Amino acid sequence: MTEYAAPLRDMRFVLNDLVGMDTIASLPGYEHAEPGLIDAILDEAAKFATNVLSPLNHTGDKEGARLDADGAHAASGFAEAYRQFVDGGWNALGCDPEYGGQGLPAALGTAVKEMWNAANMAFSLCPLLTTGAIEALHLVGSDAQKAMYLPKMVEGTWTGTMNLTEPQAGSDLAAIRTRAVPEADHYRIHGQKIFITYGDHDMTENIVHLVLARLPDAPPGVRGISLFVVPKFLVGADGTIGPRNDVQCIALEHKLGIHASPTAVMSYEGAIGTLVGEPNRGLEYMFIMMNRARFDVGLQGIAIAERSFQHALDYARNRVQGTEVGVRGGDRVAIVKHPDVRRMLMSMKSRVEAMRALAYVVAAALDKAQRHPDAAERARNQAMVDLLIPVVKGWSTESAIEIASVGVQIHGGMGFIEETGAAQYLRDARILPIYEGTTGIQANDLVGRKILRDQGAAARVAIAEMREVLIALGEDQANDLDAIRDGLRDGIALLEKAVAWVLATNPHDPHAVLFGAVPLLHLFGIVAGGWQSARAAVIAAQYLAAGDNKEPGFYRAKIATARFYADHILSQAAGLAHAAMHGSGDVLSIDDVLSPN
Repeated sequence: MTEYAAPLRDMRFVLNDLVGMDTIASLPGYEHAEPGLIDAILDEAAKFATNVLSPLNHTGDKEGARLDADGAHAASGFAEAYRQFVDGGWNALGCDPEYGGQGLPAALGTAVKEMWNAANMAFSLCPLLTTGAIEALHLVGSDAQKAMYLPKMVEGTWTGTMNLTEPQAGSDLAAIRTRAVPEADHYRIHGQKIFITYGDHDMTENIVHLVLARLPDAPPGVRGISLFVVPKFLVGADGTIGPRNDVQCIALEHKLGIHASPTAVMSYEGAIGTLVGEPNRGLEYMFIMMNRARFDVGLQGIAIAERSFQHALDYARNRVQGTEVGVRGGDRVAIVKHPDVRRMLMSMKSRVEAMRALAYVVAAALDKAQRHPDAAERARNQAMVDLLIPVVKGWSTESAIEIASVGVQIHGGMGFIEETGAAQYLRDARILPIYEGTTGIQANDLVGRKILRDQGAAARVAIAEMREVLIALGEDQANDLDAIRDGLRDGIALLEKAVAWVLATNPHDPHAVLFGAVPLLHLFGIVAGGWQSARAAVIAAQYLAAGDNKEPGFYRAKIATARFYADHILSQAAGLAHAAMHGSGDVLSIDDVLSPN
């Protein structure tokens, strides 16, 4: 079974040529992110991913996390790997230096987190949740809460979780019942939460839970939800660990995949917690965590797709079966020589590279939204981040399932056998379009909170940026990039038409708009990925034209991959646009259409 190898050449190409790390490093507070430091971080992260995390991926899947009377226990090797992770300073990479962080750009952190998740997604879920909890406390926690929790969480010696879901509520957070009863200077939390990632484990000395609950006088619905910080072990005023809090992991979920990640059922039996921010604003605060987590889950989709591609490519290069087409009486060849296998591999590669580029560009926009000295630029980039996060989350995770499934197909019957490892990526990927908001929720967010809320303004800005690439591709001039140009032009036109349809249709038929929301999200993702793929082809062609590079093969492959994407992936835009605008038909008006008889 092959170990993960970070695709550093492509990562550096995206960071340097598509993102423009020199521009990011010029932002206030990021001046220390100079090229030598960035290269060193990428190299060391790749080594850690390959040598420490990747070997635990398959063994962790087989063993899984376990629960006994002492609590939840990580799979063998995970605690030791986590200590190395903390000792290497990896948890603090993008955190505020005031609390011990390194203050590095999100764009760089995105590349590093892709490595962690590709090498071992079950392991990487732990720091993913901790990062979200850090961000929420940093933005809305009290000074006392920040001083008590953030240094240890940034360091990584304490981890964090978010506790939202309850058995009767699911994604309907308005239905949560967990109670918070005032007592002296704190609250007593009573209730049960499910699906809590790393809700309990033995890798750190404390776990800091962020918990949604209702105050006694809270209004009904989402307006009555507050946020509380509830540590596993109480913390003294001097920062020392105190007695165990009244919170217990009463079960671990038995899951399809990510077996080594303990997904806990948590019982709060009068646990002591403190209010975060103002009463009844908990859902608003939790969305701070959730929005970043949604981006990170999209990144997980990219990572698991990359890992599945590497696994399938290695198998295809080494599996000898059949003779090459058109060679009569020839020797048997590796299946990578067969046209359909190559088509499948290219479908994996082209989508992974497009998704990676889009995610890194969105991360760079987040850096600019937070650090750019010009307020208008900050606002423009924040609007782009808000618009594209549901696309990154929804499109990348749904694509990850398809890509991992293609990886199994390339293995043939051996892909269905657990020992080859291909099936694990498909099992692990299946959760990604579900947690942190299903694909339907992401699509409703894209339509309702993004496109409709600003009457399509941010979408029009994104479409205008996409059109700029057409100029670089040569407009109507015949050249080597004409197929890429034509495919992107058609995709942009269809996306623009679909956005206009949403704006025109929603006032009189919102059901039809939401019926087509998921196809619209996929359309947006495919076209946005084509936008970045085309940008990569333009830059590669410029390098080749200059004639002074040492990697002509890499740049020719970039152009060929973009061409494949245009022919095989962007060409799906017409069907998605039709489904988005016309797919509801009579389904919504005929009650019997879903009758069991």
